[in-house]
Amino acid sequence: MSSPANVMPSRLADIVGASNAIWDPRQLEAYEVDGKRPTAAARPGTASEVAELVKLAVAENLAVIPCGARTKLGIGMPPSRYDLAVDMSRLDHVISYDPGDLTLSVESGITVAKLAAALAEHNQFLPLEVPFYDRATIGGTLSSGVDSPLRQLYGTPRDFVLGMEFVTGEGALAKSGGRVVKNVSGYDLHKLFLGAIGSLGVITRVNFRTFPLPQRMATVLAAFRWASGAFEFNRAIQKALLRFQAVEILSPPAAAILNAPQRGKPLFAGHDSAWWVAVGFAGNESVIARCERELSAMAQSADRDSLASFELLKNDSQSRIWSAICELPAAILRASPQAAILRMSCLPKNFAGLCEGIDGFADKFSLKIVQAFRGVGVAHIALLPAEENLGAMPQLKQACAAVLDTSANWWKTSATIPWCPLEFKREINIWGAPRQDFPLMQKVKQAFDPRGVFAPGRFVGGL
Repeated sequence: MSSPANVMPSRLADIVGASNAIWDPRQLEAYEVDGKRPTAAARPGTASEVAELVKLAVAENLAVIPCGARTKLGIGMPPSRYDLAVDMSRLDHVISYDPGDLTLSVESGITVAKLAAALAEHNQFLPLEVPFYDRATIGGTLSSGVDSPLRQLYGTPRDFVLGMEFVTGEGALAKSGGRVVKNVSGYDLHKLFLGAIGSLGVITRVNFRTFPLPQRMATVLAAFRWASGAFEFNRAIQKALLRFQAVEILSPPAAAILNAPQRGKPLFAGHDSAWWVAVGFAGNESVIARCERELSAMAQSADRDSLASFELLKNDSQSRIWSAICELPAAILRASPQAAILRMSCLPKNFAGLCEGIDGFADKFSLKIVQAFRGVGVAHIALLPAEENLGAMPQLKQACAAVLDTSANWWKTSATIPWCPLEFKREINIWGAPRQDFPLMQKVKQAFDPRGVFAPGRFVGGL
């Protein structure tokens, strides 16, 4: 097998320029994936340069991992091979934008924050409130599969990504979808790239449908003494005729983690052991007033004895709440680098049972637990060592394995572990139980990446 050390350094420099070809081991440390460091990194400035890099990798049998701001390179299994990092951060431009048609085309290396600022000038936005918001790139956000609290109303990126340009495993530039909201019929192949962590190709351009910024926004923050009241409130919200932008349920430890870095007034104050439900909504004055009335009635009907407080937030206070909520995974990892964060799909009606089951595992293995539930059916569960020492790690590993097994065989939920200590990945399949469609996934991988160039071993089943 070749490596970039055996490939003429000038070949990378010829493609991307000498200043954008990286060989210094100290600089390459920033591109490590689960302890594996590439021999070289290249920063292409055009889609054509990306294609040429992939052709070089194919010719020399090099393993490639695309990256951007590198905020989510810890998601996935360790790569079986890793020779060349393709850093997409130079491809950070808005290619075309038609505010009147609500359509946008951008290079994949643009950051979510930069794109949001450009859209805000035209009173539009994309519903991509994701962890590491200030640094995360569009390509990394889509590839990692992380979602946003705004999926309650707007769905996931597969609902508003109109098309893509990407480089295949043979170094060919390909396109899927289009640049308008109503495309011609056909296969939306670009949707396969969402959540595939770069295992199918390198995304170079993304076309989006944009959304008008709401006229006014407001947030209700309700505190419940018991989890059951919070879950009953959410079930009522999901059945309501009104459409809410976001619904998030936070356990007391989750609220405490989000409060910790705050200066001045805590985000969640007055009820240290409460379960918190944040509900975001938008509209004119009459819509805001109606949402507040109906949510108040739903909160009291859910469990009057459990409801500890109910407050309508506006302006800066609600912005702080939602910014903190979308950064919860990052906040957990800052508070406890040894934490394992699980992502589970679960019907809202089953939240209470899932919560009880996870509590049981935490008690059995003497672990701390942080729970957050996205109203439409996604749970983020963090298991933390009771004490920050190596002695707690075996229990944490056993608990993660037990949760994955129970999720597949008893709870009938889909569970993965996006973030966990590296040592876990040597013994636990963080992608969860084998899927029935895995043979089809293998065929897709073979079609897009026949030589196994992209992120080998990182995706489901070692793809």
